[in-house]
Amino acid sequence: MPKVLISDKLSEAAVQIFKDNGVDVDFQPNLGKDPEKLKEIIGDYDGLAIRSATKVTAEIIDQAANLKAIGRAGIGVDNVDIPAATAKGIVVMNTPFGNSITTAEHAIAMMFAVARQIPSADTSTQAGKWEKSKFMGVEITNKTLGLVGAGNIGSIVASRAQGLKMKVIAYDPFLGVEKAKSLGIEKYDDLGEMLSRADFVSLHLPKTDNTANILSAEMIAKMKPTARLINCARGGLVDEAALAEALKSGKLAGAAFDVFAQEPANENPLFGLPNVVCTPHLGAATSEAQENVALQVAEQMSDYLMKGAISNALNAPSVTAEEAPILKPWIALAEMLGGFAGQVTESAINEIEIEYVGDVGELNLKPLTSALTASMMKPLVGEGGVNMVSAPVVARERGMQITETRKDRQGAFGSYIRLVVKTANQTKSVAGTIYSDGKPRFIQIKGINLEAEPQPFMIYTTNDDTPGFIGTVGSKLGDLGVNIATFALGRSAKGGDAIAFWGVDDPVTEETLAEIAELPQVDQVKFLIF
Repeated sequence: MPKVLISDKLSEAAVQIFKDNGVDVDFQPNLGKDPEKLKEIIGDYDGLAIRSATKVTAEIIDQAANLKAIGRAGIGVDNVDIPAATAKGIVVMNTPFGNSITTAEHAIAMMFAVARQIPSADTSTQAGKWEKSKFMGVEITNKTLGLVGAGNIGSIVASRAQGLKMKVIAYDPFLGVEKAKSLGIEKYDDLGEMLSRADFVSLHLPKTDNTANILSAEMIAKMKPTARLINCARGGLVDEAALAEALKSGKLAGAAFDVFAQEPANENPLFGLPNVVCTPHLGAATSEAQENVALQVAEQMSDYLMKGAISNALNAPSVTAEEAPILKPWIALAEMLGGFAGQVTESAINEIEIEYVGDVGELNLKPLTSALTASMMKPLVGEGGVNMVSAPVVARERGMQITETRKDRQGAFGSYIRLVVKTANQTKSVAGTIYSDGKPRFIQIKGINLEAEPQPFMIYTTNDDTPGFIGTVGSKLGDLGVNIATFALGRSAKGGDAIAFWGVDDPVTEETLAEIAELPQVDQVKFLIF
């Protein structure tokens, strides 16, 4: 009988689900606050169910000799060392949709609170004052709400705001035009332009390398002086010091924050300002949401430990034990193709077509398509926002159409996968196969044949086929201290379009990419991580 440790507060109903499914449960809801004790006993358990209090570090995972699954009741997995868990073969699960309505409602509540200065008015009134003229507010009706991110939670906020007779506009590169229309949202491709038109701005996106400080001082300056900013998504999306200065100087009317760059937030530049409302990360703090995610994680972990079924895994596909060894290299290839497309595509993806050619077409395609889609979307939505199970759902929510096609063997390769990505302005394709060594290879990009084995860090360039290109770029990389590990080149024809992959030993800086981009032969340059 598998044994699960619950180290944070989960409901009795969740505990009962484990028991009903034949799982032995050890319920120690305060253990998460004692990492040394957790490290001491974790080796006795097959599963660990947590909320946010338990920090599952690499040191704890190292002692988890029998651990097979970590289940997070909630969305965020910042408290789990996923790479360490993956290296040890531990499946990490979350419950990505259990908190959506609760978080959306909190954003709406915060918008009302800052619009009508409710917290300050409450404090004043309960202190025996009657300062009616001091707390002049603004109406929500007929105002424009600007969403930065219009995925699952953002679309719920949009629906609630429309019920309040607000106009909703949004900036979300992954939101398709047709999906935006169906949601009644006016989509903007330029963040600054969207910000300049909004009376209220609400953030609904994860924190990734691409979204950190997305509301920079420059972007905050583009907002209306009468605008109010709401952040119930993730800390670190806003330059808090720049926002504080804008609020003090009157360049912005107000802000309402539930999340902060540093948490617990014992001090912050926003604290103490009269036009700011703050709450201590309460977005998911309702009894309904806490119960939902607890029940979901109990069901998911029980299914995996008792039946081998994987749901909402952040580091593993949904596959059976029999399929796993066959699918493993093809899943790696699918992730490579999706990761490439996600990192080089800068506009909203309306449609993807996945062609499974030859023997791979006979396999279970669901985990392959899910792995490819999740990898493609992660550069924008982040690790915790999409996984191999939720990827198709998240893609549909963003108006993306996914088409799978099985084809008989064609061309020189017995079996391969081709991904075709369609945006409003262009169509791109990338194809790959598995070589006899079991490793994935790129074999074609934009119709240009080549052979490239993915490396952890790669520079991708496009150019016109002209003499001296390789030497010029190679010399520049050398001058910048970048060591080239591998190189692959392909071209459409002599003097035609050309592409190249430069495998490098270490990550490169934006400054390095900028210098490469300035070379006259280079049309496009991207740094890729696989």
